[in-house]
Amino acid sequence: AIASDLAGELYRVPILRANIEDNPNNSTRFLVVGRQPSGPTARDKTSILFAMRNEPGTLYRILEPLARLGINLTKIESRPAKQRPWEYVIFVDVEGHRDTPQVASALSEIGERTLFLKVLGSYPAG
Repeated sequence: AIASDLAGELYRVPILRANIEDNPNNSTRFLVVGRQPSGPTARDKTSILFAMRNEPGTLYRILEPLARLGINLTKIESRPAKQRPWEYVIFVDVEGHRDTPQVASALSEIGERTLFLKVLGSYPAG
């Protein structure tokens, strides 16, 4: 787990390595990673990350399918790309499961509009 010792104890997952941050002002989202994808529930979120061209309107064009398909974006965060100065990787959370028709369609369109798209996974919200 990438988590505190307390989170490791609470969720009974091993801490593989401590103090892995590369920024002293680090803030971490805690995740449990598994081999099997989690199936849809009545309340899910999906997390993705992507890279995009640094051009006016690009982010708008990438996220447009979410608005058109009625998918709520709950979080967006940009982080510097470690290998490319002045370029960013965008992390996004949306409501819905990646296997539902609307989210699957939006992800397909987003993938066509980005330099790369990685679906980190879908999971029960909350």
